[in-house]
Formats: sequence, C-alpha cells, structure tokens
Amino acid sequence: MSVHTPLLDTIHTPEDLRKLEEHRLRQLADELRAETIDAVSVTGGHLGAGLGVVELSVALHYVFNTPKDRLIWDVGHQCYPHKILTGRRDRIRTLRQGGGLSGFTKRSESDYDPFGAAHSSTSISASLGMAVARDLNGADNRVVAVIGDGAMSAGMAYEAMNNAGSMDSRLIVILNDNDMSIAPPVGAMSAYLSRLISSRPYRTLRHAMKQMAQTFPTSLRIAARKAEEYTRAFMTGGTLFEELGFYYVGPIDGHNLDHLLPVLQNVYEATEGPILVHAITQKGKGYTPAENAADKYHGVGKFDVVTGTLAKAKSNAPAYTKVFAQSLIKQAEDDDKIVAITAAMPSGTGLNLFQDRFPNRSFDVGIAEQHAVTFAAGLATEGYKPFVAIYSTFLQRAYDQVVHDVAIQNLPVRFALDRAGLVGADGQTHAGAFDVAYLGCLPNMVLMAAADEAELVHMVATAVAHGSGPIALRYPRGEGVGVEMPERGQVLEIGKGRVLREGGKIALLSYGTRLGECLLAAEDLAAKGLSTTVADARFAKPLDTDLVRRLAREHEVLITVEEGAIGGFGSFVLHELAHAGLLESGTKVRPMVLPDVFLDQDRPDEQYRRAGLTAADIVAVATQALGPGEWQSAPVRA
Repeated sequence: MSVHTPLLDTIHTPEDLRKLEEHRLRQLADELRAETIDAVSVTGGHLGAGLGVVELSVALHYVFNTPKDRLIWDVGHQCYPHKILTGRRDRIRTLRQGGGLSGFTKRSESDYDPFGAAHSSTSISASLGMAVARDLNGADNRVVAVIGDGAMSAGMAYEAMNNAGSMDSRLIVILNDNDMSIAPPVGAMSAYLSRLISSRPYRTLRHAMKQMAQTFPTSLRIAARKAEEYTRAFMTGGTLFEELGFYYVGPIDGHNLDHLLPVLQNVYEATEGPILVHAITQKGKGYTPAENAADKYHGVGKFDVVTGTLAKAKSNAPAYTKVFAQSLIKQAEDDDKIVAITAAMPSGTGLNLFQDRFPNRSFDVGIAEQHAVTFAAGLATEGYKPFVAIYSTFLQRAYDQVVHDVAIQNLPVRFALDRAGLVGADGQTHAGAFDVAYLGCLPNMVLMAAADEAELVHMVATAVAHGSGPIALRYPRGEGVGVEMPERGQVLEIGKGRVLREGGKIALLSYGTRLGECLLAAEDLAAKGLSTTVADARFAKPLDTDLVRRLAREHEVLITVEEGAIGGFGSFVLHELAHAGLLESGTKVRPMVLPDVFLDQDRPDEQYRRAGLTAADIVAVATQALGPGEWQSAPVRA
C-alpha cells in the first residue's frame, strides 16, 4: 500500500486500526483531522475540542481493546473523531441533524459509546462504577475516562477521584488539558520521565520497595513513602492527583504519538489502582482558523473549509440571548448593585458582553453550577442583585442549592434561564423542558416566561426590581419574532398576564414563546367561525388567578400551551381551577405540553411539530374538544 493511500478508507472499526503498523498512525491522524473538519463544515457543531483529541483518539483505540475495554468521553463534544473511527464515518455528515448522529456520545447509537454524555464531569464517576462492576464480575477489561475541556473545574470530578483514590479498582483517567491551565512545561524530558515512571520495571521496583518498607519502623516507612511521592511530584507535577490517591503520569504531549503510545501501553499493562495520565493538547489543533479564534471554534455553524468563514444566517430579529445581555447592561448602568454570574458559558449566555462592559461585576465560576447558585446567594445577603445566567438544562445540576440556599432563605437571586424549551441540534440533553416544574414547586419562587424579545426586556427590568425573593425568567434559543423593541424595560406587575385578543368560545392561554402559534391558531379558528381569546400568562407563579378563572368561566374550551414538560404551567392552571370548582362547570380544559419522551435532535420547528405544539396542533385540540357537531356547522366569518 502506498504511503499516499487514504488509510481512513480502510478503517471501519478500531479492530482495523489495530492492524496498522505504528508508523502509519501519523498519516491516519492527519486524515482523521481533515475528515473531522470537512464533516463539521457541512453540519456545524463542536469542532475545536474534537481537533484537539485526534491523536489521542487514534492512540486510545490503537492501544485499548475497545469496545471490550470501556472508553468514556467526558462532555461528549470531543467525540467526533472517535465516532469516525468506530463505524460511523458514513453518517458523520448527519451530525446533529434530524434522524442523524447525536453530537454527543449516546449508548443507543453504538457499542463504542458505553456511557452517554453531553453535560460535563460525569466520566470519572461513571468509569469508577464500570470498574467496580468489572471487579465484582471477575472480568479483566480496562476502563478509561477522558476528561477535559474545562470539565475538571466541576466538583463532581474531584468527588469521583476522591472515591476512586480510596479504592483499589484499576481505573485510567486521561486528563485532556487543552488550555494549559494546570500544565508545567512539556518536552522530551517530560516524555522520558512519563515513560519511565509508567513502565513496568519502575512500577515493579516501586512495589518491591513498598513491600520492603513494611519491615521498617513506622516513622521511617512514612518518610520513605513521602520521599518517593514528592520526588516524582517535583519531576513531573501532579501532587494534587497523588493526594487524591491516583498514580500520576505526565505531562505528555497529546499530539505526539511517539510520546502517547508507549505511555498508554504502560498504563494498559498496569494492574494496580487508579492512574491519571496528564496529556497536553491544543484546542482547534491543525486548523488555522480554529487555532486563531478566541474560542478555538468551540461551537460553530456551517463554514468554508478553505477560509474558515462562517456561513451567515439571515437575521430578521435579535437573538434572545443578546437581548437579555443588552437589557441587563442597560439596567446595570443605572444600578451598581447588579452583578452577573455564569458557569463557564459567557458567550453562550451573552454575559461576555456584560463582562466587557463591567469586568469587575461579572463572574465566570467555571463548570460549577452548584457553586454559582450559592455564590449568588451570598452576594444577595449583602444587598447585591445577582443574575445567574445558566441554561435551563444545566441548572438541574444545582437544584439542591436553589432549594436550600436560595428558596428556603427567600433570597433575591435572579435566574436567567437560557435555552428554555426545545433547542434543535443539541437534542435531548440540552432541551430546557423541566425548569417550570422543578422551580414551580418551590415556595417563594416567582416564574416568568418571555413571549417575545420585547417581553424579555420588560422581564429583565422586573427581575431587577423584585427584591423580596428569588425570581426566574425563561427564554428560548435563537432569534426573536421581530416585534418592536422598547427603549427601556417596564416593570411588570407580579402575577398578572395580558389579553391580546378577545373572543367568546375558545380561550388559548400561552406561557412563553408559543404565543405566536396561539395567535396563528386563533386566526384559523376564527376562519372556522370559532371566536377565540388569546392571552399571555407571563407568570406561571404566582398565577394570574383572576385571568385563569375568567377564561374558564367565559369560554367553552380553555387550552394552555407551554414549552415545558408535564407538571408545569398547565398543571398549575388545573390545580387552580380544581380548587375553584371550575372543572365541574362544563368548561373543557386541555393542557398542551411537551410529550413525555426525550426528543432527539432536529430543527427546532420540526421538533415542535413532533411535539404537537404548532398552530395546527392547537386548532386540532380545540376542535376535538368541542366535538364535530359544535363547530363544523358554524358560519364561516366573512
């Protein structure tokens, strides 16, 4: 086979990869990087992290016997090269598309994905569980966790390492350090030392010396152990990991296969305890536009491979995220008590704009949502007005802090929940489906949902003014609907909705951005001769009970519509009507919510069609509730 023959064409599974001679792996890595770049240019997605682990992906599948040996990728957006190598190359250009490959690892997608991951810092915990299960089963396979891209900033990773370090299970953790945040210099000497201390002769000698030391007096035995640990730490770093009970190897160049392969082979052969291999990589490696970009092309849309130019989507309205950030900045210009907090998502939440304007009042705490919430609670006790901007799906990780540290103490922490509802290409792991239900059950909590970008401006102002307890506002991903924007936000009356259209037969009560679909449905129903009221609840808690009761009394059908799971806004309305005795009055109440399934990735409009939350679905629910005799003979409006 010629050196110029595309090796990637011959690799259908890692078993094919393991048949190659070592000197061919550099060519394979280069082809794999080019394939990853080309695929993401077609679909968009998380590019930088994947480019940083190309060599690591090749080396891991070359050394370890996957899928028998378990390979767990943390976060999952590092996994595109892994997917190409594990039988999914023919579908890699369906990434994040409807019916295509997930942008993250997914158990149902491949045996090579032993654990699904899209939120960070889960890999070590899951891997330890697999390692213990292996030991209980008497098996001998390896378990490898690859963690990086900021995931080591989350407390869960250290909880898992602390647990693993106290056990004797064989576990290998690869720290993919792609921002040089904790890395000492990397070079030939570091690589040599890493090979040395991970080699079997060194580990065998170390074990023999430990056995011999058992015959020493206690004080001398402790001194010898500490001397060995500190000598290795002085040469290589890694004292923190050693203190957590891991045998530290590194740092090594994660792009140099001559360094990676012997070290991985050594740790493959290790039989004792947990080992951490510290690999230094470069996010966006091998693609100049990504290497030069501030975010290393962490997440991109479609782009031109040659120039790196991103395809520009037609914009008819400002994005909700930007509207939130600009509104908060405007409020903060007049109120120096406003501070903003994000958990490693400054650009995703728009707080990078706030940080540019108010660097001393903006705090990125890393991937640490639990800390972010309690940190905000502490600020609130001292009279500050903290805004915690976190994706709805990520706030789930800080739920106890929301309950214990904020709600119980009734502290005025403002929660800005981005990515509410369905989110398109990121799929089921990032959908903001549950926040209304999990926050609405908490005493003292106020919940708002913006129907459009103008309403979001008003709700930011309302959150600033609300100082008597916690308050949350939710808004979706993507662009607004193109309404006229207010110059400045107006403070809304807490717990009061608004009526946009009056009718007499059917009432549509919307919570969130399905309001536009409700207005379209009302037009269609009016064309069928069915007079329809459309109202925007604005608040799920406290509920506008006067509005809810009036709609139930004055209409034959009341439909609630929301971008959330069962147990949210519609349930609150039903609870109110049941206690008011209005469910027995003859009014037919129909809550429309997200279906009780996890919806896969797709275009947002297609996701909402599958969810049954379009204007056509609203019309169908209304006419079915009335029954055919109630509306088919109704006169058509001229």
